[in-house]
Amino acid sequence: MTHLKIGDKAPELNIKDQDGKLHTLANYKGKKIILYFYPKDATPGCTAQACNLRDNHESLKKAGYKIIGVSADSENSHLKFIEKQNLNFPLLADTDKELIKRYGVWGEKKFMGKTYDGIHRTTFIIDGNGTIEDIITKVKTKDHAAQVLSN
Repeated sequence: MTHLKIGDKAPELNIKDQDGKLHTLANYKGKKIILYFYPKDATPGCTAQACNLRDNHESLKKAGYKIIGVSADSENSHLKFIEKQNLNFPLLADTDKELIKRYGVWGEKKFMGKTYDGIHRTTFIIDGNGTIEDIITKVKTKDHAAQVLSN
């Protein structure tokens, strides 16, 4: 779905998280980022994915990764999701879908015979220089950390 490719410069972040803190790529210079886009807070697949990353946070941290989730949900929705699931990483609130569209993960989806526009679950692995190292489009929500670590 995304127009971005491995080796491309990652589009800039300039977006607030659940606490209103602004995140930019410069904040993460020299660190590897797991930037994952997901459809909606507190839904079964998104909860499974977030909890898998939460449960494997130490392994991912040891491998040098910082985790950042992004959806079109509000800061307040993210805050509730983080508190309920005890998440240990920030969720960016892209309510205007600007970042989602820059990364090319917004588009037509089909579910139960209906067609609608939404976020395609996609993860971008970004190196410390802001270059895309990998793109995971076939995300295994219950085993996503292993997908990241196997690359």
